[in-house]
Amino acid sequence: MEFFYDVIVIGAGHAGCEAAAASANMGSKTCLITMDMNKIGQMSCNPAIGGIAKGQIVREIDALGGYTGIVTDRTAIQFRMLNRSKGPAMWSPRAQCDREKFIWAWREVLDNIPNLRIWQDTVDELLVENGEVTGVRTVWGVVFHARCVIVTAGTFLNGLLHVGRVQLPGGRMAEPASYNLTESIARHGITVGRMKTGTPVRIDKRSVHLDEMEIQDGENDFHSFSYMSEPRKLKQLCCWTCYTNPEVHRILREGLPESPLYNGQIQSIGPRYCPSIETKIVTFPDKEQHQLFLEPEGETTNELYLNGFSSSLPMEIQLEALRQVPAFRDIAVYRPGYAIEYDYFDPTQLRHTLESKLVKGLFLAGQVNGTTGYEEAAGQGLVAGINAHISCHGGEPFTLGRDEAYIGVLIDDLVTKGVDEPYRMFTSRAEYRILLRQDDADMRLTERSYRLGLASQERYYHLCRKREKIDEIIALTKAFSIKPALINGTLESLGTTPLAHGCKLIDLIGRPQITLANMSEVIRPLGALIGDIAERKEEIVEAAEIKIKYQGYIEREKMIADKMQRLESIKIRGRFDYNELQSLSTEARQKLTRIDPETLAQASRIPGVSPSDINVLLVLLGR
Repeated sequence: MEFFYDVIVIGAGHAGCEAAAASANMGSKTCLITMDMNKIGQMSCNPAIGGIAKGQIVREIDALGGYTGIVTDRTAIQFRMLNRSKGPAMWSPRAQCDREKFIWAWREVLDNIPNLRIWQDTVDELLVENGEVTGVRTVWGVVFHARCVIVTAGTFLNGLLHVGRVQLPGGRMAEPASYNLTESIARHGITVGRMKTGTPVRIDKRSVHLDEMEIQDGENDFHSFSYMSEPRKLKQLCCWTCYTNPEVHRILREGLPESPLYNGQIQSIGPRYCPSIETKIVTFPDKEQHQLFLEPEGETTNELYLNGFSSSLPMEIQLEALRQVPAFRDIAVYRPGYAIEYDYFDPTQLRHTLESKLVKGLFLAGQVNGTTGYEEAAGQGLVAGINAHISCHGGEPFTLGRDEAYIGVLIDDLVTKGVDEPYRMFTSRAEYRILLRQDDADMRLTERSYRLGLASQERYYHLCRKREKIDEIIALTKAFSIKPALINGTLESLGTTPLAHGCKLIDLIGRPQITLANMSEVIRPLGALIGDIAERKEEIVEAAEIKIKYQGYIEREKMIADKMQRLESIKIRGRFDYNELQSLSTEARQKLTRIDPETLAQASRIPGVSPSDINVLLVLLGR
């Protein structure tokens, strides 16, 4: 059998779902090939979306017309805005989701996209002619012809599971690995490596003494992931916290000879920022306790996820150690924690569109590029899906700058610096994080997506209305003069210094104790303006207030970003034979040749390329 499509997507994880949805919604005839249609959008580890910097990525995906935020809001059983004690550049949404409902919410989305078909099968060969993708072949011998192929195979490529000394092939627990596809891709010169990740034990809620744990409640205000979402519909649940203790650590330490991480069984590199419990006790030998979070897997199930106790130790050691925690003394589990090793491809061999530099029409997204996390994968999938459609039908490649989106930072880091361990996004990786706040992702990105034909007319309408109302609020605060007699009593009651002279309202809003909400109670025109906002009132007021309070910081960061943009505009790909430039350092010649940066700014971010090397290139360019 043979089939003909514009775009084939291999793998229906978070990257694959977003990639397939994007290319199909833009008009490409798309086929999503997955091993199991009942595991589409499966959350292999914690059934949670968002977190520090990751939440910002999901807001960006949503602003661009992707679905991760919508699916998360539909299936959330707890929502929290992290980092509220810090400035809004650090605020990060996070939601615990119902694992099974998340899968079926994604399935419902994909089933209703007109240009998208789903095929249950396993791809084992990439078809290439004259350096260009022509399609794929599956284990059942089915050939799919396509102009572009997006590989989003997650941890399934030659996946190997570890629990103690027991090793089993698999892409996830109880799911088969994918074979031959790695080798089929690598034969075209694409570099392959191995990485490792892991997941914790799953616990039966009925066996836990929850009354001995600290409750962690969620929040039920207006915040959500999607700019288009309705209020959360599922029952909102709590989580619980507790701590390990020296006795737990003693048992784990004595079990280290049986740990695949420490007996030589696992050679690949695991995630630095999500370490196993055995890695924690080795890295921090003097620390007497580590915090654990017990989180629900769904609205109606007794299955709980133990965040903070990822492990590949033998089952009996995991259980013995956990039973030393008082609340877990009678613990019963559904399955042990395990580690998994899998193949990934060197992301420096990709362009910023996520297309391979070596094989035309081949795109890679997600954990196959060396990242970790559903959100990082979904962001890459969206960009790959957009660019695969453009590759098929024409148009300017779609890329995101480091000053435009966390997704832009993520992809630039991957293709410029590469990875030597699983990559995880943090706010600290973004030099322009004041510009990349979670509250204004739609302001940054939705118009671009609308011009592409991805964001809907309804979404664009909401953006225009929101921008109009924010501008009205800010204009009023700039124009409205405050007299001390009107406001001083309120200022004193709020614990802030009274006015000696009149001022504009915008100057008052800059104070920490002052908000648009408390000013709207005493300033009638402001109260009337806010009161007339029919939709998304809280979201609009919060966005306006952030713009007012942080105006100076935002403008300063924009100036810095604009200066760097000058280097971004200097194209250098194809202009130099770096090996011939003896005035560059040896390391710079090697790195520039291997990565072949698009712009001078990208060259400046390559590790090993010094400012003096950049100056040499500027001189040679006649700048």
